Amino acid sequence: MSEPITPPVEDLKKRAFSFYPPILNIEHNEWKLKEATWSEMLVSNTKMDLEVAIPRRYFGQAPEIEEPVMIIGLNRELEYKTGAVWPTERKVLAMPGKVAPMKRPAGQPGQEPKAPGGLKAITGMGDTGTDTRISRMILTVFGAIAFAGILVWALVEFTPAAKPALVAKDQAYLDLTRDDDYHAVVRKMGAPSEDRYKAGEGEIHYRAMTYKDRGYVIILMGAERGQVRYIGTLSHSGDRKKDWQPMHYVEFAKGATTVSMLRTLPRF
Repeated sequence: MSEPITPPVEDLKKRAFSFYPPILNIEHNEWKLKEATWSEMLVSNTKMDLEVAIPRRYFGQAPEIEEPVMIIGLNRELEYKTGAVWPTERKVLAMPGKVAPMKRPAGQPGQEPKAPGGLKAITGMGDTGTDTRISRMILTVFGAIAFAGILVWALVEFTPAAKPALVAKDQAYLDLTRDDDYHAVVRKMGAPSEDRYKAGEGEIHYRAMTYKDRGYVIILMGAERGQVRYIGTLSHSGDRKKDWQPMHYVEFAKGATTVSMLRTLPRF
């Protein structure tokens, strides 16, 4: 068995980092290393009063140190419960066993019932009264489901308020990359209508460039205020329920992305 990847302890003590995939049941994916032993890493969440110990055997991907935020890869999807992290378990439903054949009561003739044919075979309606009632019940249920589907389609199709509206008026943000800083974004997108900074805990800094007329917010992030880089785009429609939703994100090496960071980024 290959040895687990050993994270750079000194680098983790100096700056914040994120896990990929994120640990389930924990809202904010931003951590700092508190203590490291031969068997586990004790980390603390920068947004919450929470400390967890993660066994070293779960570290299975080399860290992305040069990215705007350090990404520490995990070889298992973990979840937080009962004060510790555990591998995620997916429940598998067992298929029912074989149905035991019904025994014929004593005194009944040994003649087997005839198989239905024609329309009865297609609809599942047998010759007995029980089969007929069951078949009618099945047809009634399917008919109700079909009617409900048609009703929902009609509401969406013919009710303007029910149709989803596009938040963004253009998709110019698709041209942005993880190497773009503030000046590169302005060259491609123009000056924003609003420009805000947010200093996170540790060494993480965020910059939000709002384009109200276009319907989105460009998010930059980095270890220093003057070195923030593009990590994604969030919606900005004026409707608080629809705002601050990821519309675009960037990809790092080995399949890691910034989408989880955008989803957990508080409004500012």
